[in-house]
Amino acid sequence: MVHTPQNESERPLVAVASLGGTIAMTTSGEGPGVRPKLAAEDLLGGLTEQLNLEVRAATLATVPGASVGFDTLGRCYDWAAGQVAAGAAGVVVVQGTDTLEEAGYFFETVWPYQEPVVVTGAMRHPGAPGADGPANLVAALTVAAAPASRARGCMLAMGDEVHLARWVRKANSSRPDAFSSAPAGPIGAVVEGAVHFFHPAGIRPPAIELPLGASDAAAAADVPMLEATLDGSGQLLDAAVAAGAPGVVIAACGVGHVSEAMADAIERALPHVPVVVASRTGSGTTFRRTYGFRGSEADLVAMGVTMAGWLCPRKARILLRTLLAAGAERSRTEEEFRRRGDLG
Repeated sequence: MVHTPQNESERPLVAVASLGGTIAMTTSGEGPGVRPKLAAEDLLGGLTEQLNLEVRAATLATVPGASVGFDTLGRCYDWAAGQVAAGAAGVVVVQGTDTLEEAGYFFETVWPYQEPVVVTGAMRHPGAPGADGPANLVAALTVAAAPASRARGCMLAMGDEVHLARWVRKANSSRPDAFSSAPAGPIGAVVEGAVHFFHPAGIRPPAIELPLGASDAAAAADVPMLEATLDGSGQLLDAAVAAGAPGVVIAACGVGHVSEAMADAIERALPHVPVVVASRTGSGTTFRRTYGFRGSEADLVAMGVTMAGWLCPRKARILLRTLLAAGAERSRTEEEFRRRGDLG
């Protein structure tokens, strides 16, 4: 889907949706610590005066990042699509950083438009010394409005770096430079009020089309993510399948290895639900054919497991859950993971 760009003499319109998070947190009389309270208009304040932009803002939720759900993301998607149809050159989504990489990858998998979605947030709340929210929001607005951002899908803008949602992850719990994109690195930087991209826009896989009401279905179809561990028994996987999980993601050791007991549990699960295996290491891809022992990647592939490739477990879960909401069969699930998880 391609939206006709605005007349060059007009100021670009950028739509901003706030979902809450640290960037929107202040102290209150409800107890110790900060809580999300600020609306989108509060976050923008006078920031837009330094940018030659028209901004349309909406507060769609006021929750911490850990409480963002698929229902909220579905409503945000519908709102963002409506803004693009009304002429927005790009969309900025502001939320808590705890789940920012997952929300960004959700938009990356389902966003069909040329206009970009840029996610951002803050590591320091507005009352903390060196609060980074205003600078991150200005950077996100700059990226969303830039013509060079078209056809790049969903990106994250923080600390004046621009990352693809496909790669970015939160790699530190609290530092302002918490986000990284190993091994790919950032794709651009915001310098002197302009975004500079290091590479041309690449080819994106087609968006996964969600049927009407799919956000509700995705919210209901909870996909557990289980971690393979030393001496893992597989009992939690058995319990998840027995409880009705529609699919499971395993954060496996190394290149996609699990214990023999976990392999047995995966083999029991596969006739009933899809099982996706990703690497728990935080960097690197799963293998398919190097190791051959029980619980190795080759053993799991032979059973019918779907390997996540370069996708981390959290993004693998987003993709599997989105595919399940779209009613994808096993064959399409395998195809989509190969398309989005492999580089070759």
